[in-house]
Amino acid sequence: MQERILIIGSSGQIGTELIMELRKIYGNENVIASDIRSSSDEVMHSGPFEQLDIMNKSLLIEVVKKHKITQVYLLAALLSATAEKNIELGWELNMRSHSHVLDLAKDGLIKKIFWPSSIAVFGPTTPKEHTPQYTIMEPNTVYGITKLAGERWNEYYFNKFGVDIRSLRYPGLIGWKGAPGGGTTDYAVAIFHQAIKTGKYESFLSENTKLPMMYMSDAIRATIQLMESPAKQVKIRSSYNLAGVSFTPKEIAAEVSKHIPNFEMSYKGDFRQKIADSWPSSINDEHAQNDWGWKLEYRLEKMCEDMIVNLKNEYKLTV
Repeated sequence: MQERILIIGSSGQIGTELIMELRKIYGNENVIASDIRSSSDEVMHSGPFEQLDIMNKSLLIEVVKKHKITQVYLLAALLSATAEKNIELGWELNMRSHSHVLDLAKDGLIKKIFWPSSIAVFGPTTPKEHTPQYTIMEPNTVYGITKLAGERWNEYYFNKFGVDIRSLRYPGLIGWKGAPGGGTTDYAVAIFHQAIKTGKYESFLSENTKLPMMYMSDAIRATIQLMESPAKQVKIRSSYNLAGVSFTPKEIAAEVSKHIPNFEMSYKGDFRQKIADSWPSSINDEHAQNDWGWKLEYRLEKMCEDMIVNLKNEYKLTV
């Protein structure tokens, strides 16, 4: 049977790149992009697009039936820093969108779901180094609380209704195609744009704040690999730890300076520092490695080089 895939949240940092990769695999016409607003020209012109408010359940059901959807990737969410400024919307959007999609599968309208969790699911009482899959989880942000609740829903719907839901706890994601979406790790994207445009960047996190990050190419590959794995290999239905590579603003600044020699980094903390301080510094993802064969490809050096080459090309500068 031909898979028909709906991406909800196609305008975001992950959605922009995931759609194009899935269209290469499944065919342009079989991957339907959707968002409350228009997506990039590349996404809009290469295949079907539906304007969709995920809070409107009847419209969601209509789109799923119209396109005979078999899989849904739910990427629409209010991220950590943004949700802290709008608590009610953060809870409402992140939880209701999740329950709408889970119900689609429970009611037999779709076969498989991808829903992203995050390192935000952890909190200040979680072990900070090599955070294990199973550990203390006491998040202290709206975003983290919705992710913890969502992980519990995932397991509940899998055990009670047999819903095939799969999930990854994304670290901070770094990519050059989509704009940052209001997360606490956005500094690691903004630094590249500002380094190329102005030669300087003011970080909102302190120089020694170490966080787990992942290059978007690896995140997309991990997502598709998990979704294409046989169900018997997916042994964790809450969400899998995904480690990426851990570094500090000071370390990424030093790496950027190798490519942009006069680059200057300064530091001026804001409310996001407290969020970052509550998250792990590094993650243990041995379950993902052992269950479905995950392997990281991009370390800090390779990631920085690729980001700068691609962004210079975007800004039409000589590499």
